[in-house]
Amino acid sequence: MAREHDFVSLDGVLLDLGLSSIQLADESRGFSFRAAGPLDMRADPQLARTAGDLVNTWDERDLRRIFSELGEEPEAARVAGAIVRRRARGAFISADELGRFVAGVKTRRPVKIDPATRVFQALRMAVNDELGNLSRGLEAAMRVLRPGGRLAVISFHSLEDRVTKQFMARESRDCICPPHLPTCVCGHRAGLRVVSRRPLMAAAGETMRNPRARSARLRVAEKLTS
Repeated sequence: MAREHDFVSLDGVLLDLGLSSIQLADESRGFSFRAAGPLDMRADPQLARTAGDLVNTWDERDLRRIFSELGEEPEAARVAGAIVRRRARGAFISADELGRFVAGVKTRRPVKIDPATRVFQALRMAVNDELGNLSRGLEAAMRVLRPGGRLAVISFHSLEDRVTKQFMARESRDCICPPHLPTCVCGHRAGLRVVSRRPLMAAAGETMRNPRARSARLRVAEKLTS
């Protein structure tokens, strides 16, 4: 978009990875396990694949993988197996139907979150390729920043923060070869200087005014001049 509108080179790029409250509250989008609308979860309606497609067609192994990796769901295998057995009698149609089913399958009851939260997070991230888009966004930000310009990323869960941290760490090193190689063969040169070694977090006063800021993590890096 920056290149299309001749908006380069930039002094700064901010990636705010927070979700749209307007989209989440729209039952027709199917993001919430309490929504009576279709099992959709596409941030961009032009995407071909919905959450319902994943739940009703993916095999048990792939469902288990995304529940575990993207949702960090401790009962990923149990939930995936139950979904596959249940859908043999009929497809899951609505988001709240899946939410109630997952809650009924799980044996562990998290204290502060709904039992279906991690499964819905995993489906949403898979449908929208959120981590893949984040990686592409970080690479694109590097290309449009001027030397001395800064890249700032606000993430809201550990997977986003990990991708950001690893990207900044890699781009701040001259060599990214595997450690077992005796000499550098990659030719990589550092393009960033990490400004915040640890993520910056909201102070108590801000979290009181805006409780959603509790999970926010801000990392900052500066593009090198050469």
